[in-house]
Amino acid sequence: MKSKLLLAVLLLNSLVCVSQAIDVRYNQIGYFNDRGKVISLVANTTFSPQAFIVLDADDNVVLSGTSAAVNYWSDAQEYVSKIDVSSITTSGTYRLQVGGEEVSFNIGADVYQAISDASLKYYYFNRASTAISSTYGGIYARSMGHPDTSVRVHSSAASPARPTNTIISSPKGWYDAGDYNKYIVNSGISTYTLLAAYEHFESYYQAKAIDIPETGGNLPDLLDEVKWNLDWMLTMQEPSDGGVYHKLTGLNFSGRIMPNAYTATRYVIKKSTSATLNFAAVMAMASRIYANYESELPGYSDTLLSAAEAAYAWAEANPTDYFTNPNGVNTGEYGDSNVSDEFQWAAVELFITTNNVNYSNDIVVSSIGNGTPSWQYTDPLALISMLYHDTSFPSSTINTARSTFISTADDLKNQIENSAMNISMGVSNWDYVWGSNSVAANQIMLLVRAYEMTNDDTYLDAAYIGMDYLLGRNGTGYSYVSGFGEISPVNPHHRISDADGIAAPIPGMLCGGPNPGRQDGCSGYINTSNAGSYVDDWCSYASNEVTINWNAPLAYALNALNFYQNGTALSINDYALASETISVYPNPTEGIIQIKTRKKIAYVVVYNTLGKVVHTSSSVQISLPNIQNGLYILKITTEDNRTYTKKLLKQ
Repeated sequence: MKSKLLLAVLLLNSLVCVSQAIDVRYNQIGYFNDRGKVISLVANTTFSPQAFIVLDADDNVVLSGTSAAVNYWSDAQEYVSKIDVSSITTSGTYRLQVGGEEVSFNIGADVYQAISDASLKYYYFNRASTAISSTYGGIYARSMGHPDTSVRVHSSAASPARPTNTIISSPKGWYDAGDYNKYIVNSGISTYTLLAAYEHFESYYQAKAIDIPETGGNLPDLLDEVKWNLDWMLTMQEPSDGGVYHKLTGLNFSGRIMPNAYTATRYVIKKSTSATLNFAAVMAMASRIYANYESELPGYSDTLLSAAEAAYAWAEANPTDYFTNPNGVNTGEYGDSNVSDEFQWAAVELFITTNNVNYSNDIVVSSIGNGTPSWQYTDPLALISMLYHDTSFPSSTINTARSTFISTADDLKNQIENSAMNISMGVSNWDYVWGSNSVAANQIMLLVRAYEMTNDDTYLDAAYIGMDYLLGRNGTGYSYVSGFGEISPVNPHHRISDADGIAAPIPGMLCGGPNPGRQDGCSGYINTSNAGSYVDDWCSYASNEVTINWNAPLAYALNALNFYQNGTALSINDYALASETISVYPNPTEGIIQIKTRKKIAYVVVYNTLGKVVHTSSSVQISLPNIQNGLYILKITTEDNRTYTKKLLKQ
């Protein structure tokens, strides 16, 4: 072994003469076996291509060569050279030696498993109106804060039915960001993105355990988590007219305290057209998804749809009721004075769910723009839903929508393939904004959807390479997800993580990322370039805060890429289990289950959460004594060749 290592060192030394410091930027979480693998070398001044070697765990040289030509990357004001290690496909940990530096990187089939779980578990940690138990929160257990059962109606939100200071109950929901407030507009796009993840990869999420109190029930964990926020959103609609309050907040941001230490009065603030349309779109979408779980949640789907339709009617009657903070209210504004995109998005979701022509008449596909979605720009969400439900629309409408959408995906793919850093960021002058990392995450989501629409592998290839940006191959060398990577945020602008007395922040949170605006005035910024304006400090709310709408596309992208690598065993067209047709008991089980059905079973396959087969049977009684405790999914095929899926908890 020593001779192998000596040979490697001699080979490297014979090939390279280093005249300056070169930084190695790479995906610190890992690379998938059969996907593209790029490692970037960067320096402040130009340099010559560098000789490199890659060694495996036994010090064997598995790859050697010279990095690619050096190019200037204006986003970070750095020079970049690429090393392509895609030819290494065997799982393991490898060491790259180049330019006097050495880094270790991982290759495997499940490199995104833990981080994809954590990106979703973040929402549980951000729940309002509940304690986080040690059973599900571990060291991050905390007392309940913000019950929000005695919230006042602010004067800006007063109506004849609810005068100023009327007390209403508005519990649950997720804390929006590093603060303790709840905003409908930002909840809208966050909830949409998580529901879209479920809708697009249904069987994957039916098997996906998030380790939350509801785990093991008949409702998929993701839908349980989303329901926590939907339940709150429903309370934000005034029953008498259908309008939706813009936010629930105190008059000012709180100090650096835990939720249970918050004592300020909370209010619902002013109705707005943007909030009401966001609400309408999300409730319509949720209605069609939760309709498949009528036996678990009787009447819930109908409640969601009624709320959506009432909200849309209010917005039509109040089309320009834009939101600005009333005097004396100093929390986040989320203002938007152009809601044409929200109108199109809401009409699209309502039409898909109801097939009501009155909504389709409001859709003008030629007016729907492309680009990357955000809380103030929802046109792309309308396109995504239209193209997923393409049979609901005329072919001419879908052709226009597809052309509009694919033009953005093509730009992103070309940017990844041809830019100096091989990333999607920088395709637009507006990419490096407040929350720029959500731009990158949404761009990956768009590439995933383009692959689904076209079956063109080049979009998916670009998505895998593009994800590197968030996980370390970027302008700072940070993996921007807390708790993951060799260098990751430890001081995010997140009150719970700051005030809980635990050194490590809650894991799985995507920080905002480079923001050349630097609106916080924090003194810690060293690099002020577009891609380098980031500092891991509590004071940097402009670059280091976390929010629900930034984590949502991260979760979508990570889990989608994880699915394509491992989850193809379960078809997204499988039927959800109809409880009146088939039942499985006991569930949870200690090892033996019975399947009760009016149909004859052809066969049953049991999968783990990675989509791997752990048991097969053709019997209605199945014994599973030798599998580990945890969550599984049954795929039940009946004699009429219909397939049903059902979650099973082994304990």
